[in-house]
Amino acid sequence: MAAGLLLLVCAGAVLYSAQAQDPYDGLPDDYKKGVDLAMEKLTLDPGVRHHFRFLKTLDKSDIESGFGVKYIYHHFYLKPTRCAKGSTVSNAQTCPFRNDRPLIDCAVCYKTAADQIESFPKPYVHCIQKPRLTEDTRTTRTEHCKKMNYNSGAPTLLAVSMPKN
Repeated sequence: MAAGLLLLVCAGAVLYSAQAQDPYDGLPDDYKKGVDLAMEKLTLDPGVRHHFRFLKTLDKSDIESGFGVKYIYHHFYLKPTRCAKGSTVSNAQTCPFRNDRPLIDCAVCYKTAADQIESFPKPYVHCIQKPRLTEDTRTTRTEHCKKMNYNSGAPTLLAVSMPKN
């Protein structure tokens, strides 16, 4: 009887700790940088009154174009919390979610080189309350990010460096 009770308590502890893990912590570093960009943009916007936390990824991709260059696309949700806007990073991941405000739907795309976000092309960050997201907005986001994923010139660089006889 005691062994069964101990097993039940252990199973409950494992399930509780699995649920307590923050989804942000599970993101690869390249994607965390995009979430951080979106959070920074929301924090600086005077019209935004809440602090947000990463909730979940809807879609993501990265295109490696050589020489340590990647083009990152990340579509995700942010959820408002009960913490004050501008909460510090140390306590931000523990802020409890609010369920009385809409999710924020964000799409970011940017170029990285040597694991740092490049300033050209300018990183694209678009966040909007989920109920206000339209199909036109989705299309505009997608088209903008597709334009960023232009040919990086890597094949041209290789062709130029080949000796001609």
